[in-house]
Amino acid sequence: MRGFKLHTLDHASVLPIEEHPCSAIQPQVGMAMVLSGGLLVKATGTTKPTYICVTQRPAAVTAGELIQVTPCTAAAVYETEFAAAAASIKLGSKVTIHTDAMSVTATTENGVAEVVAMDGTAAGSICRVRLR
Repeated sequence: MRGFKLHTLDHASVLPIEEHPCSAIQPQVGMAMVLSGGLLVKATGTTKPTYICVTQRPAAVTAGELIQVTPCTAAAVYETEFAAAAASIKLGSKVTIHTDAMSVTATTENGVAEVVAMDGTAAGSICRVRLR
């Protein structure tokens, strides 16, 4: 399981699906994204995601091609996985986004994904995060 998958919302509603132009990358369902220079790019490291991709393509798209995304909200809990062992991570820790924009790291300095649940600390363990 890779990517940020919506787990729960704090309120009874549905996140809207929006279309935005994408940079020349291969969009994948669950990819954390942010607008930069008018185009969607991967949100990695300490960049707080503003969108989660709901479009899957077999290859990179042409820069400017519209893809579908949902906006990130503090009311949402996303399920993803640790990209590396996270033995020092505790509930409430804020971790960074992995370079694949599909998982989180065990790095807490300037983290943007607050860990609210986890099933373990080994690489590949499932965790739930709020993107704030």
